[in-house]
Amino acid sequence: MSTDQPPRPSPPVSVARRRDVIDALRRGAVPESGLDLLATGLGRFETALDAELDAVISGTSVFKAVRGEYGSGKTFFTRWLGERAKRRNFAVAEIQISETETPLHKLETVYRRLTERLATPGFPPSALRSVVDAWFYALEEDALADGVPEEKLSDEVDRLTEHRLAEVSLHAPSFAAALRGYRTAQEVGDEATASAVMAWLGGQPHVAASARRAAGVRGDLDHFGALGFLQGLLTVLRDSGHAGLFLVLDEVETLQRVRSDARDKALNALRQLIDEVHSGRFPGLYLVITGTPAFYDGQQGVQRLAPLAQRLATDFTTDPRFDNPRAVQLRLPGFTLDSLVGLGLTVRDLYASGSSAPYRVVASADDAYIADLARAVGGALGGKAGVAPRLFLKKLVGDVLDRIDQFDDFDPRRHYALTVSSTEMSDVERNAAAGSADEVELELP
Repeated sequence: MSTDQPPRPSPPVSVARRRDVIDALRRGAVPESGLDLLATGLGRFETALDAELDAVISGTSVFKAVRGEYGSGKTFFTRWLGERAKRRNFAVAEIQISETETPLHKLETVYRRLTERLATPGFPPSALRSVVDAWFYALEEDALADGVPEEKLSDEVDRLTEHRLAEVSLHAPSFAAALRGYRTAQEVGDEATASAVMAWLGGQPHVAASARRAAGVRGDLDHFGALGFLQGLLTVLRDSGHAGLFLVLDEVETLQRVRSDARDKALNALRQLIDEVHSGRFPGLYLVITGTPAFYDGQQGVQRLAPLAQRLATDFTTDPRFDNPRAVQLRLPGFTLDSLVGLGLTVRDLYASGSSAPYRVVASADDAYIADLARAVGGALGGKAGVAPRLFLKKLVGDVLDRIDQFDDFDPRRHYALTVSSTEMSDVERNAAAGSADEVELELP
């Protein structure tokens, strides 16, 4: 086997970025960052989506629905787009919708998860307190720039707080009150009260009554107050120097499996969110939901609520090559064998660029072998390449590339035979691998 072919040239990648991506693939997970290193076939979306991000920076808001079958890369796509947003100085948050942890019909829970998962280019989750601190710092800087003397700075910051949150206070007066309470606690060095008020501001329940009294607020955040708090958070984000908020509600198709009354409430909450985004109430918000075609087209999903179906209606009867990336819905076509092989080659070259033996990695896992492995994994999953990427990349990195890198005499064609056990497969992968309809696992009530 020839070893005289070097890895394909690629842009320099930091050791940390490469390691994070490779480690995630080895675990069978979607990387949290570095998605641009793996993005293949997404170029046709870039121009339209970047224009929408720029529009949000200018003060508008955008709603987008992403559709794709299981394994088509919806989570990858939204994280890739989130990275593009973060490079524009957006704050980002990704929320998994679920009946037990984050029911969509309880917007106060959605808001709480948002603040727990809020990240900025400079701070990991939860970045809420860092954002609020930066906001108050920006207000102080504005006051000082206007010539306010030091002894009057506190009063001027109070005035600026009221002015900046005037619109928010019409819908959620307690949001502004909590911010004032937090700042007061900070000024007197009462960290316990400051932390408790910040938790309340983040939608956390069961905050100590003494802290709530100190801030002049009552009770816990409810469904109706959540949208007002979101509006307040957007104001704070933009005033503290951020371009906006990129928010993902992932796996919305889980609504199809909840009780009918909860499903109807959740669908109506989604309709309300879309209407509020389009009304201009949330300048600086880019909201994305993801779901399967069955969710968008089936009677147990979007079609169950006619007004919601009208808002999401998009024509997908045409050739996918001519899908409009500016439409409210984006269709992810999913992986074919060719695109799966292309992704494998990208990962192989990325791995080799950080290997101590890059020539051997590329020679041992050459293009033909990558194609053979992709076919083998797809075959183990019933020939369904569309659900194979996660498992394929896990096998490629953990079973093949790692061994080539560590063992000089390892030849994947001679020393490795693909094995796929049901314990390492997701439910979707197990169903794809089932030999007959009797083997398909169904969720029954």
